[in-house]
Amino acid sequence: MAIGSGLGAQLGIAAETTYGTFKAPTQFIEFTKESLALKKTTAQSAGIAAGRLLALSSRRVVTRREAQGTVDIEVTNLGMGLLIQALMGTSVTPAKLATSTAYQQTHTLADTRGKSLTIQKGVPLTNGTVTAKSFTGCKVTSGEFECEAGGMLTGSFEFDGKDCDEAQVLAAASYSNMRPFHFGQMALKTGAFGSEVALDGIRKVSCKIERPQDVERFYANQSALKKEPVANDQVKISGSLETDYVATTLDDLHTSDGATSLVWEFTGALIETTYFETFRITLPAVKLDEGPPVVDGFGVVKPTFNYTGLYDGTNQPKIEIISTEATL
Repeated sequence: MAIGSGLGAQLGIAAETTYGTFKAPTQFIEFTKESLALKKTTAQSAGIAAGRLLALSSRRVVTRREAQGTVDIEVTNLGMGLLIQALMGTSVTPAKLATSTAYQQTHTLADTRGKSLTIQKGVPLTNGTVTAKSFTGCKVTSGEFECEAGGMLTGSFEFDGKDCDEAQVLAAASYSNMRPFHFGQMALKTGAFGSEVALDGIRKVSCKIERPQDVERFYANQSALKKEPVANDQVKISGSLETDYVATTLDDLHTSDGATSLVWEFTGALIETTYFETFRITLPAVKLDEGPPVVDGFGVVKPTFNYTGLYDGTNQPKIEIISTEATL
């Protein structure tokens, strides 16, 4: 029996072979908060019958079923591949680095068609019994990362799902020895693509990648369930850089509306030889929307620069992971 509170909860994920078809969880992720829930649309018959004062319960029908919600995590050295693949779209096979035990995942921005997850959560009753809710056809509609001085690198993933299945057996959770990435490992670099240099004065960074999709594909012959969402707008990338005003590098880019490549990376423990645990986001072209410095008191000037990620015409945004995982 589990603990009868959130302490006994679990979250398992698996990449689906077919959209919306349950796949037993293969990985279990540590999460800080989730809001995955079944969303149903109902209709109530309004037929008039002599003397009937209240609508009949038997005349209420469910016309649509779907699932929605978010999962918040601390980004760790292991177990991130499936989530990042579902966000970015590229089918990734980790590449072995030389003869070491290190493997690199390169998740380049691509269409997310065919990239859906089954997410099974275990929710404990107060008596310790854990109920299983399996959300199928989970497509990532946005992923946001953030890290500030003294904090962990966190991620928040928003999902749109096809259905919630409560008939599946709860998988037995098991966890790798994960280590979180944090501010002490953080570096931010800007400059020409491929030759970015470290930027001083950075206190907090965020990056949000939105994957707009048509999530209203409800058709006849689908038993009130949707077909796989498809992209219906361009990807949107945005974020912010909270700084101390130690140099005019970002200020000048704001003034000129010039583009710069942005590399945001975290370097963890040594794996082997020259290879370290790494989580890296590369945006080949960003432009600063607002954030010129203003003086609002006696303290250090602390501008926050908001940015938009764009296409440089050659290189796509990507997220790279270096770990000991040979598979996602």
